[in-house]
Amino acid sequence: MSYELVLIDNPRPLVRRVTLNRPEKRNALNNQLRTEILKALEEADQDEDIRVSILRGAGGCFSAGYDLGMNNTKGQPYYTAGGTGQWPRHVIEGSFRIWDMAKPVIAQVHGYCLAGASELATACDLVYVAEDAQIGYPPVRLISPPDMQFHPWLMGMRAAMEAMLTGDAISGIDAARTGFANRAFPSAELEHRVLEIAERVAKIPADLQQINKRSVHRAMEVMGIRAAIRAGTELQALGAATQSSRAYMKEFSQGVTHALSVRDKAFGDYREGEKKK
Repeated sequence: MSYELVLIDNPRPLVRRVTLNRPEKRNALNNQLRTEILKALEEADQDEDIRVSILRGAGGCFSAGYDLGMNNTKGQPYYTAGGTGQWPRHVIEGSFRIWDMAKPVIAQVHGYCLAGASELATACDLVYVAEDAQIGYPPVRLISPPDMQFHPWLMGMRAAMEAMLTGDAISGIDAARTGFANRAFPSAELEHRVLEIAERVAKIPADLQQINKRSVHRAMEVMGIRAAIRAGTELQALGAATQSSRAYMKEFSQGVTHALSVRDKAFGDYREGEKKK
């Protein structure tokens, strides 16, 4: 497959790297980009010369989330049955496509990692972040809870509750402390350190590594993670049907930037925080 919105390289033996390449849009996830990410990871999963993949973003951030200026109901990368809650169910099917790959996928996160981008990162097997990364799910403020409700599973009840009740971003340091990420590194060291870890992961043969990966996933599934995340899609759909959410969605008729400012003005963060700098 030819790619327009991702860059592909092999920075080390047995290591494939997929770079989201819409820096002018903060790597916002439209359906073309989502399609290319999954295809690139699937190709690496089938390549006998690859043992591990790295997913990262070009420019100033990993990704600011879904491209809200696009009609994301059109051109989705794979079929998901329709009806109420189609979008959150579609999102988690994509997450589990990465989850279920044979070979490990590493998320390398810097800058913003917001909303749908945080879901993309958590679908990966290992997550390494810059200490000054900003990771959050601001749509809880005026739209709905997440499509993929990973928070209590990775971060524990108290940290998850704070994230859900504020929509605030956490730093890379706090992401590692709470369990969203494996480790946080100084921004200047992140790429080098991720490549070091990828090389260590790649030392283990792929036929054994896929079993190692599944052993952790199966334990999480026995505890109910897959069923809980799927159940969460119904809560997302319910949240999006509330009076507050429907009223807020009308703000997008005046543009995405306007709508995001309405959402975050009282909190003084994200785009509104950038205005103060």
